[in-house]
Amino acid sequence: MAGCGCSTTCSPTQKISPKFRRALWIALVLNALMFFVEIIGGSHARSVSLWADALDFAGDAANYAISLAVLSMTLYWRATAALLKGMTMAAFGVFVIVKVFWSWWHGMVPEPMLMGAIGVLALLVNVAVAVMLYAFRDGDANMRSVWLCSRNDAIANIAIIVAALGVLGTGTMFPDLFVAFIIAYLGVSSGYAVIRQSLRERKQSSITMGREA
Repeated sequence: MAGCGCSTTCSPTQKISPKFRRALWIALVLNALMFFVEIIGGSHARSVSLWADALDFAGDAANYAISLAVLSMTLYWRATAALLKGMTMAAFGVFVIVKVFWSWWHGMVPEPMLMGAIGVLALLVNVAVAVMLYAFRDGDANMRSVWLCSRNDAIANIAIIVAALGVLGTGTMFPDLFVAFIIAYLGVSSGYAVIRQSLRERKQSSITMGREA
C-alpha cells in the first residue's frame, strides 16, 4: 500500500471485493469446525502437532472474524487489526514450543493412524481455503495476514501427515515433536512479517492523516 492516496488511507470506508468477503466467511466456518475435529481427534491420538494445529484453527477462525469486522475501516484500523493478528501468530509459535517440551518430558507417543487421517482432512480444508484466498495475497497487511495463515496451515498439515508416517515407522514421539517445531517456526516468522508490515502501514496512515488535518 506504499504511496497510496487519501482514497485508501483516510476514507472511512473502502470498496471491498464481495469475493474476498465471501471467502473469509467460508474460511471462518471451516476453521471453526476443524478446531473441534482436531481438539477431539488430537486428544484421542495424543498428538502434539494435532493439538497445535487445533489451536491454530481456532486462532485463524478468530483472525478471519477480525478481518471481516475491519474490512470497511480505514487503513490505520486494518493495520491495527493485522498487528494484533501478527502478535497472536507469534505468540502461538512460542506456545507450541512450550507444549513440545512438556510432551517430551511426559513421553507422550501419538497414535499414528488417527493422527494421519485427521492430518489429511485438515490438509484438504486448508488447501481449499488457501486456493480461495490466493488472489488476495498481495493486499494490505490485513489481507496478507489472512493469506499467510492459510498457507502456513496447508504446509503444517503436510508436515503432520509426514510425522504420522514417521511415528508409525519409528514408534517414537520425535517426528510429532519435530513437526510441532516447524509449526511454531511458521507462526513466529509469519507473525513477525505481518507485524512489520502493519507497523509500516500504521505509520504511513498516521502521516497521511496528519497532512490532511
